Amino acid sequence: MRALPHGARAYVLCAVLAGAYCAAPAVRPGAAVPWATTALLAAVHAVGSRVRARWPEWCSPVLLAGAFLLPPAAAALVAVPGALLARVERPPAGARRAWRAARLSLAVWAASCAFAALDGPGTLSALWALGDGAQAPVGQASAGQVPAGQASAALASATPGFPYALAAAVAAALVLGLTATALEGGVLVTAERQSPRAAWWGRLPGALAPYLVHGPAGLAMAVLWRSPYGPAAALLVLLPMYVCACGFVLYRRESAAHQATIRALVQAVDIKDRYTRGHSERVGRASAMIARELGMSGDRLEAVRIAGILHDVGKLGVPTRLLRKNGPLTPDERRVIELHPEYGDEMVRGIGFLGEARAAILHHHERLDGSGYPYGLAGAQIPEFARVVAVADAFDAMTSTRTYRRARSVPTAVEELKRCAGSQFDPRMVRALTRALDRHGWHAAVTADAPEERGNVPADALPEPAPPLVRAAAPGTATPGGPRPGTGGPGGAP
Repeated sequence: MRALPHGARAYVLCAVLAGAYCAAPAVRPGAAVPWATTALLAAVHAVGSRVRARWPEWCSPVLLAGAFLLPPAAAALVAVPGALLARVERPPAGARRAWRAARLSLAVWAASCAFAALDGPGTLSALWALGDGAQAPVGQASAGQVPAGQASAALASATPGFPYALAAAVAAALVLGLTATALEGGVLVTAERQSPRAAWWGRLPGALAPYLVHGPAGLAMAVLWRSPYGPAAALLVLLPMYVCACGFVLYRRESAAHQATIRALVQAVDIKDRYTRGHSERVGRASAMIARELGMSGDRLEAVRIAGILHDVGKLGVPTRLLRKNGPLTPDERRVIELHPEYGDEMVRGIGFLGEARAAILHHHERLDGSGYPYGLAGAQIPEFARVVAVADAFDAMTSTRTYRRARSVPTAVEELKRCAGSQFDPRMVRALTRALDRHGWHAAVTADAPEERGNVPADALPEPAPPLVRAAAPGTATPGGPRPGTGGPGGAP
């Protein structure tokens, strides 16, 4: 545990001691523990944790079945072998295994206590008895006993029934997920110095959602475990969970590959165009802020963020000498630079997951009045994502300090966007960015300390010539507070 901070060591030690305390009643002499069931469930969980180590939660129904079938102390032991035998990717391995065992033991113990408090075991016992009564022939009722059919009917009227058992199982599963997430958040705070908000509240919704499925699956395992078909039938419940786990792991790998592709492209652009390093990431962030204000969510929100990040990927096709040129650009050189949206579209044509993001890469320099490029689209002809990225692109270009000019302040940049709304930018996107900035602010790497004189909208968003938005300047000179000489804007690209 040498690599762990002192606070994390104390936290893990307390969790281990608490887990041992909760499981201790199971190993006391005379404890009524069904060891065969405990051992079989622990073995299944251990094998499942090794088989799908990338997503061990797929066998959470085994832990929940233990919580439903066993006393809380015995249920806490089900998780221990799997946690201790699971692969550990980072040191210290011993501390991580001990922590994992303690965390899962405490979570299963809490779930079992919650299930018991809701009288889940009594409901399950009634259901099992009802099933046994239904299996027995009525003619075999002995003298002085109630016939089996009548006993089953009486029992059915007395028990809350399967819907109540299902509700108790889901509640217990949520307790398991809540306990595990809360304990994990403590480690993130003490060991990785994350903020409590990010460690707990930011993780809860996504962490609890799977347990809405795991609860019914665990209940199905518990019901089948003591059915005439026995544990073998109960284990069949894990088959669809395993298939889901395989699909989830494949999805995560594909998502990681997508992110790696995006990072590689952005890094290549940043290396080639040193004037706009970090610009792509900030445009992606500003695009997402606008999209949220417009009501986008889920896949569309992620797509518009990616569109902002990759909007300038076409610069890879522009000669480096033009991007880094300190003097004025000739008309022919400017026409070459203005090809970068089309270059970008060609580069990402084969990347299927981009979807609508491709349209933003191609059209983010179009203008609402039709004077933009590459195709001179106007108004609603310009794709929505392109109109979002155009505003985000211009905003970050104005509020970023470059080697050839200072940044403008956020209020100044917003006023300039408003001035150009309706001719260059979609007013709806400008209003959305304004609302987002009022609500969340803007945290760029470098911002201006004071407003600048109103000048050109950066050429990241504004092509030349474009009167009256661009002030005239003598050939080969720079407009004060404006773009780099001859380029029309920061980054050496229009």
